[in-house]
Amino acid sequence: MRLSRNGLRSVTSAATTDWHPLRRQCRSFKLQAGLLEDLKSRGLIADMTRPTQLEAEIQKQPQTVYVGVDPTARSLHVGHLVPLLCLFHFQIRGHRVIPLIGGATGLIGDPSGRSTERPLSARETIESNVVHLTAGINQFFEGAMKYASKRLPPSCTSIAPPNVQNNLNWLKDLNLLEFLRTVGFHSRVNTMLSRESVQARLASQQGISFTEFTYQLLQAYDFLTLHRQFGCTIQLGGSDQWGNIIAGIELINRANAAPGSQHEVTTEKGFGITTPLLTTASGQKFGKSAGNAVSLNEEDTSVFDFYQFFLRSSDADVGRYLKMFTLLPQEKIDSVMETHDQSPEARAAQRLLAEEVTELVHGEEGVARAQLATKLLYERDISTASAGDVVAALRGNPILHLRNASEVVGQPLVKLAAAFRLAASNGAARQLVSAKGLYLNNVPVADVKQQLTTADLIDGRLAFLRAGSQKLAVIALQ
Repeated sequence: MRLSRNGLRSVTSAATTDWHPLRRQCRSFKLQAGLLEDLKSRGLIADMTRPTQLEAEIQKQPQTVYVGVDPTARSLHVGHLVPLLCLFHFQIRGHRVIPLIGGATGLIGDPSGRSTERPLSARETIESNVVHLTAGINQFFEGAMKYASKRLPPSCTSIAPPNVQNNLNWLKDLNLLEFLRTVGFHSRVNTMLSRESVQARLASQQGISFTEFTYQLLQAYDFLTLHRQFGCTIQLGGSDQWGNIIAGIELINRANAAPGSQHEVTTEKGFGITTPLLTTASGQKFGKSAGNAVSLNEEDTSVFDFYQFFLRSSDADVGRYLKMFTLLPQEKIDSVMETHDQSPEARAAQRLLAEEVTELVHGEEGVARAQLATKLLYERDISTASAGDVVAALRGNPILHLRNASEVVGQPLVKLAAAFRLAASNGAARQLVSAKGLYLNNVPVADVKQQLTTADLIDGRLAFLRAGSQKLAVIALQ
């Protein structure tokens, strides 16, 4: 991207060459609650700047809103759902949204919320992550729009698709002198030092590097760039981003007020909204399962595991999650929670949550696959199992074993049990048979010499080999 003398292109030129806001999607929705009121009631707002003025601007005309996405990983995870859904609430009300991937800032690392400095990521890794994240973000908004179309009434409000940006586009060619004149001149070191993220690091044993110290200036420059190129007026971010958001607002207003500025204005511009840093009722960081981040990408987290993550939500959390992660009206959530409180063992609220969020991210087909996998693995109902459906439902799950017929048909079941790690060895598998603890298609294996035959295959392709009540191997012929 070529920069003009002041480091930024005009709104008109950028809008006509990079993004066409009039290329609008045909879907539109009518919502009863006001935007900020709805976001607050759903627990999606932690804080905001100038609330009265922000409400007035939102009521007056469509705004352009952005949220930053850190490219330190290649996939979105469930922790991204809070800011992305907040952005989506703006989008379905006719506002323009910009998910901004930090292709440049990701090479440095944000000190916010960290007690130690991030190791610098390889340029190739960040570039690859940006490509994957761009696809993931577009996929999320496409799926969210389908999800919304089945739950919200239509209106005449037009909806623009997300305008995914990469800040490397304007930072890669920005020279130091230009940056100091555009940003450094309007930034005060004492203010930068007072930021909570900086203070926390200064108090730590490691301290803070100059690289991380200047991160807030780069994020502020992002806001200024988006403000001038796309008319962006609102930045969304997690609670730990408050200081960086304020830095961007201050830069916009100081740069606009500078004598001779072609964007010179006298009224204050720019708003910030922070979303809560989500934790479970037990105090654990939301989004982790057995220490791993639960991904929105099926290549990293299977649809079944994604569904199960939300199905395992605690009674103390599920009501809050239904508000935050779905578009269900408050009346529906209240009704479900009333039913849930009367019979919590039925887990009606958790089932609804898992269905809704899985449909939001993976579509109706993903819900069907996850529910079928749950039925097979936990309810052990294989009576109506279809080979194609089972293979699709368990795709990515380590219990599914695709094999050629020659590899499994005619093999002793005890040998297969050991091969698929249902037992530690052939001898341990024989002991399972003796204890009536090895099952083929839910029927106890009676003979240690029993082999898998074609007659055992359900739908001509499937066999369910189980050890006890927990370990299962689903064998499917290719």
